[in-house]
Amino acid sequence: MPESTPTSLPALLPATRVSSGMNWLGLWTLYTKEVKRFWRVGPQTLLAPVVSNLLYLTVFVLAFSENRAGGADGFIAFLIPGLIMLGILNNSSANSSSSLMTGKMMGSIIDVLMPPLSHVELALGYLAGAATRGILVAIFTAFVLSIFGLTWPVHWWAVLYFGISAAVMMGMVGMLSGIWAEKFDQLAVVNQFIILPLSFLSGTFYSINVLPELWQKIIQWNPLFYLIDGFRYGFMGIADGNVQIGIVLTAVINIVLFLTCLRVLKSGWRLKA
Repeated sequence: MPESTPTSLPALLPATRVSSGMNWLGLWTLYTKEVKRFWRVGPQTLLAPVVSNLLYLTVFVLAFSENRAGGADGFIAFLIPGLIMLGILNNSSANSSSSLMTGKMMGSIIDVLMPPLSHVELALGYLAGAATRGILVAIFTAFVLSIFGLTWPVHWWAVLYFGISAAVMMGMVGMLSGIWAEKFDQLAVVNQFIILPLSFLSGTFYSINVLPELWQKIIQWNPLFYLIDGFRYGFMGIADGNVQIGIVLTAVINIVLFLTCLRVLKSGWRLKA
């Protein structure tokens, strides 16, 4: 009786991938892992940003509303979209960067790299998880801050486009910083000296029209300005910059970042021993 030749599991995987084209089950598993990771600590990842935005709203309204022509109500309507966007920017970046960094430090990153997931599927899984957290924080923040005077969006398309674009963009920035960093101190450098300054110097709490002309031109080189300005345009129908430029610029940046993430993940740089 002839011996049967055993078929190894790895030999079966390429055929499965070719027939399906995309490992949807693996991609869904990675995505749900990322969502469950931040959902388990919801008070820290979802509630804390809302509390922070409430504090920002209180402090800035008490400090500056009297000096604005529209009074407190007008300033609140102006400020809330910026705070919602700030929550998207910070939390999308934090999710992907902390997930990758924790996996590298604990050695559990191998559990993600060993399954039959391509670099495209890895990028999409981490990116979708980061964007989900950013968007959930935005929804919770909008719901709570609506009590204080959030206006109904004038242009829904702008709210959705710039909100999703911001979540995706910062998710990829967090992904790249999480791959690059070899310890949490390096990750903190990216957050404190790059992401945080760009977030605050982007018109989140103020209109750039109150600044000197030189500073207005400088801030318009900040890509986060266009995200916040476009998002605020969706709620209020007014913008400090050119919304069309913001649409094109954010699309180009997201494409470049996505291609960069794919290249880095494919190479295995700082992920594979």
